[in-house]
Amino acid sequence: MFRSLGVRNYRLFFLGQVVSNIGTWMQRIAQDWLVLSLTGSSTAVGVTMALQFLPMLLFGLYGGVLVDRFPKRRLLFLTQTSMAVTALALAALTLSGHVQVWHVYVAAFAVGMATVVDNPARQSFVSEMVGPDQLQNAVSLNSANFQSARLVGPAVAGVLITTVGTGWAFLYNGLSFVAPITGLLLMRTRDLQPVRRAPRAKGQLREGLRYVAGRPELLWPIVLVGFIGTFGFNFPVWLSAYADDVFHADAGSYSLFNTLMAVGSVAGALLAARRGTARLRVLIGGALAFGLLEIVAALAPAYWIFALLMVPIGMFGLTVNVTTNTAIQMGTDPAMRGRVMALYMMVFLGGTPLGAPIAGWVTDVYGPRIGFVAGGAVATAAAVTVGLILVRAGGMRLSVGWNEGHPRVRFVPKEPVERKEQPVELVEPVEPKEQPVSASAP
Repeated sequence: MFRSLGVRNYRLFFLGQVVSNIGTWMQRIAQDWLVLSLTGSSTAVGVTMALQFLPMLLFGLYGGVLVDRFPKRRLLFLTQTSMAVTALALAALTLSGHVQVWHVYVAAFAVGMATVVDNPARQSFVSEMVGPDQLQNAVSLNSANFQSARLVGPAVAGVLITTVGTGWAFLYNGLSFVAPITGLLLMRTRDLQPVRRAPRAKGQLREGLRYVAGRPELLWPIVLVGFIGTFGFNFPVWLSAYADDVFHADAGSYSLFNTLMAVGSVAGALLAARRGTARLRVLIGGALAFGLLEIVAALAPAYWIFALLMVPIGMFGLTVNVTTNTAIQMGTDPAMRGRVMALYMMVFLGGTPLGAPIAGWVTDVYGPRIGFVAGGAVATAAAVTVGLILVRAGGMRLSVGWNEGHPRVRFVPKEPVERKEQPVELVEPVEPKEQPVSASAP
């Protein structure tokens, strides 16, 4: 489960991300709660999310082109430094008492601009550190790392917000970037897997789009996570509204919801780390369960039921994320990986500027329950539709049966392979003899 940590460069990367990811989750919670406290509006929270992910929607593909052209380690050093400066500036404004909502908007947009290059660089840099044989394991551990920080970050942020204020969460996040920057500086470049970089040329953006369009095993998973990321992952909008409006609680409950979701996400990541391959049927099944659980949670009548449902929602949401990420990286040519991962991240995260304001508006006008149900319904419909498209494109059909007393659901070819029967010669039996076994015998 942890074999990729035996690689020194990846171990440095992993440890640096442990510290930084805690700060990232602290800032996410503090940022959402600060906007809600300044404005009292879920729509404003949605606008903040939209501004943070808008650069990915607008410039995500260009970020992928840069990642394929330049050394990823150098790009990561620049992006991590810029995000540290942004967090420290927001901390100074908040701690001095001069913060206004437009300051948060600007900071969110600045982080989004850095993410345009940082996300595809981090995702594709993993393969250079560990190689293709350990890619599935390393991607899963990255997700477990990020989600484990979600266990600590929201809890610490909740304590800081309720005791000393949101500014200290921003300050920790800014200082936490020292760890990943140090890890990047300590890496041995000679141990990195050599990857051919794309030369500067015209049409590289279109080349990446054509590459994905011609590969259904890449195209349709990206479409699926696009719908789920746009309409099903607006948790800052929904969970803050549930904590404030439905259950009339404080920032501690909002942090609790995020922490419980992280518990499920860590479990999903560790299960993914044990799997040797990324199967599309796991992706479709996880997406379907994710959407249905969102609908069930939205209708939960009690606080504790809603809170506990965050665990399986986190687990299946992470399963969708890791399975898609791994399948795309393993199925993509290394020279195209930056552009393909940029498209994946653009669709997954870049849809937030469209989905978050809509989710915020629906939540404000019709209530948190309707907003949450709508997100789950879209995720469910997308999983069913893409699943049927993939089944049809692969010439498969659904087979339901029993195997050793257990139900077995799988996809099999529509037309069974015809067997050529050998002619049987009827002879008068004289005495039992051992017959040769035909090659076509089952």
